[in-house]
Amino acid sequence: MKFRTLRRHFSSSFKSLGRNAWMTFASVSAVTVTLLLVGVFIVIMMNLNQLADNIENDVEIKVIVDLAASEKEVAELEKKISETPGVLEVEYSSNTQELDKMMKGFGDELDLYKQDNPLRHAIFVKAEDPQQTAPISKEIDSFDYTYEVIYGEGKVEKLFNVLNTGRNIGIILIVGLLLTAMFLISNTIRITIAARQTEIGIMKLVGATNNFVRIPFLIEGAWLGVLGAITPMVIITLAYYNLYELVAPKFAGELFQPLEMTPFLYQLNGLILGLGVLIGIWGSFIAVRRFLKV
Repeated sequence: MKFRTLRRHFSSSFKSLGRNAWMTFASVSAVTVTLLLVGVFIVIMMNLNQLADNIENDVEIKVIVDLAASEKEVAELEKKISETPGVLEVEYSSNTQELDKMMKGFGDELDLYKQDNPLRHAIFVKAEDPQQTAPISKEIDSFDYTYEVIYGEGKVEKLFNVLNTGRNIGIILIVGLLLTAMFLISNTIRITIAARQTEIGIMKLVGATNNFVRIPFLIEGAWLGVLGAITPMVIITLAYYNLYELVAPKFAGELFQPLEMTPFLYQLNGLILGLGVLIGIWGSFIAVRRFLKV
């Protein structure tokens, strides 16, 4: 396509937005409301997903070492665990360190055990994929010099099932909301284009190709998407900034931490803008298609 023709299409799309001001306002409003709902829902789901990831990453395996194991055998066990496929991190904790941890929780009541420490050495293990905690635990349990392997059997599996179900429901809801948005916006744009049915018919009768007729409407749809995305981007950015400043300090160091504003807001705004353009173009394409048969 020649540059002059493309420039004409852009000029035509701009003029059309101005000539059909009320219909343009209706279409932009539909895009704005829909993208605002989608954006808010994405913010909620992404932060819930962050919480789910933090919960998963907090899951660890505690390997209690057999009392009969010598220092060399404990070191060999630690090395063997670290070389196990799927293991991300291994941390050794002596029985003295374990006692110190208990004393921090119970206070001076355990001072008597300093002379005769009844605790065993322990090795803490984290999996690369938290969902693989159970099978890795079972494999480690088969190693020599392991007295007991603790990872919250039963509870961990239920937790992962709940988190996976929540993620799947969130994806389904987002997809459903996007499909509903595309349907509503395409119908709104279709009303806009229906008012110009005569214009399309005249262009077809004088020999204009389908692409020549379609392209200005697709560009116009893209502009509608851009204009409709601006308000949601501004509202969500300001709202998230204020909420983050309010919530983040209160949950500092806790399991739940909202997503950092950077790069999350840049990614979210890019997604909203892209969805606006995509929905606008798709809606225009679907709407203009039925009027090209003259």
